[in-house]
Amino acid sequence: MRRVLSLALAAAALVVPAFADEGMWLINRPPSEHLKKAYGFEPTPEWLEHVQKSAVRFSTGGSGSIVSAGGLVMTNHHVASDMLAKLSTPQRDLLEVGFHAVEPTEELKCPDLELLVLWSIGDVTERVKGAAEGLSGAEANTARRRMMSQIEQEAKEASGLHSEVVTLYQGGVYHLYQYRRYTDVRLVFAPEQQAAFFGGDTDNFEFPRWCLDMTFFRIYEDGEPLRPEHHLRWSANGSNEGDLAFVVGHPGSTRRAYTSDHLAFLRDVEQVQTLNRLWRSEVKLQGFCSASAENNRIGKDMLHGVANGRKARTGRLAGLLDPALMARKAEDERVLRAAVDAKPEWKKNWGDAWDQVAAAQKIHEEFYTRRAAIGGSSDLLGKAMTVLRLADELPKPSAERLRR
Repeated sequence: MRRVLSLALAAAALVVPAFADEGMWLINRPPSEHLKKAYGFEPTPEWLEHVQKSAVRFSTGGSGSIVSAGGLVMTNHHVASDMLAKLSTPQRDLLEVGFHAVEPTEELKCPDLELLVLWSIGDVTERVKGAAEGLSGAEANTARRRMMSQIEQEAKEASGLHSEVVTLYQGGVYHLYQYRRYTDVRLVFAPEQQAAFFGGDTDNFEFPRWCLDMTFFRIYEDGEPLRPEHHLRWSANGSNEGDLAFVVGHPGSTRRAYTSDHLAFLRDVEQVQTLNRLWRSEVKLQGFCSASAENNRIGKDMLHGVANGRKARTGRLAGLLDPALMARKAEDERVLRAAVDAKPEWKKNWGDAWDQVAAAQKIHEEFYTRRAAIGGSSDLLGKAMTVLRLADELPKPSAERLRR
């Protein structure tokens, strides 16, 4: 699942120290039988629609929830920190002092921020796969890309909704996501970063966290606060030990379908080089931020982002270095390959898939360092590459352009 997956059930867990039954599922494909058998809870279509249309995707990355009949949206402070930095001035650093609009007229309009609510999901797998039937390699990929763009354009013209075709399970499934898009978004409340980030680097990425990690925005439509059809309601009593808990949002990708060879590439090449870049960036930003109060205002949000990336990838590398994890992956792969080999039709279609991935990773390793230098180390160089590509892509019909 890609980051643009939009909505998933990110966890179904009993909130007790002894047990957690965690998992991630598409919101239109929940594990209903398991939830009913294990917990006596069956998510109805009405409940799923309610939580789907109460969830919000931030164009800057991250999730939130509509939490009032007046269009209030709640999210994490770090999701909002980039916007807080943009709305700050040398005289008024919102990350330092926080923000609270007492009256609606005091709410701050956010530049270039869009909030999207997933309104419908359609399965377009047959159309996308059918476009590549009889083709292979680059030709098949181009045909799928053209069909995805065509589906998006048709859907937008028919509904007026922002439309995206999402690739799931490494191309096993293609879904059409259609969103209601809101561009008039205003800041309502944010605590000081010192309160939102209480505990600092030590407590970050830990649970429980003793901090006020939250921010409120408000969605406006036609100059008035949004009156949403769905929103989450506050509980006066909160949750109790043993309650069944769900997180609904727009998560990052998973890599559960990767082969052992692909995971080895991540372990030995990608994660190591990424961490090297993050370590260097973190040291440079620490030096920049410590030079003056103004430098700290400019750079501290970027520093926190780099530090978060460093912590996440350190944990990911630790997992990939765990012999038990890699052994489980190898065994799962052995069982799957045996099942494929046991059926002649499956073996004909997919028997060499693992060997193809292994060969591709060897080629990838040959140019990864040079490619990463362009895409990961220099923001300006990345922008220059985009400008260069625009000259090639803009003259083409929409369906033939690169997906981005």
